[in-house]
Amino acid sequence: MTWLPADFVHPVHVPVPGTTLHLRPIREADAAIDHPAVMNSRDRLWEIFGPAWSWPSESMTLEQDRADLLRHEKEMAAHQSFNYALLDEDETALLGCVYVDPPERAGADGEVAWWVVDELVGSDTEQALDALVPRWIAADWPFTQPRCIGRDITWQDWMALPPAVGDADA
Repeated sequence: MTWLPADFVHPVHVPVPGTTLHLRPIREADAAIDHPAVMNSRDRLWEIFGPAWSWPSESMTLEQDRADLLRHEKEMAAHQSFNYALLDEDETALLGCVYVDPPERAGADGEVAWWVVDELVGSDTEQALDALVPRWIAADWPFTQPRCIGRDITWQDWMALPPAVGDADA
């Protein structure tokens, strides 16, 4: 299934307004900062993503995370899906992620989800990211019906939707 135009160039640096943070495509080399961010927020992330994605596992090792990030990096290079890291200015701390994926469920042409680490839940940073992501998707991505899962629709309601046409994995 082709979900992006052949000439689409994905953004590589997205400032988060009102902060010193930015989004950029995650890399395998980010495992050393991704792993603690994920595992220190693992219980909440499992509540959000576990039922749909079976992620993050309770026992995910650094090497398993590195392999997962390499998979994400390859998928981004092939324009199959995108994982953006929320990073501090010096890229020494990973503070969350934004996922931009082809639709798994009917009624959208792109699906977007995001999270921040536990210590930023309810913060100005989370509010800035919540405001940015839908605007960024509308401005810089070629979607006419993007769906922000966990925002526009609950994960439970999303899982109850029929599969997207052409989604053999659903």
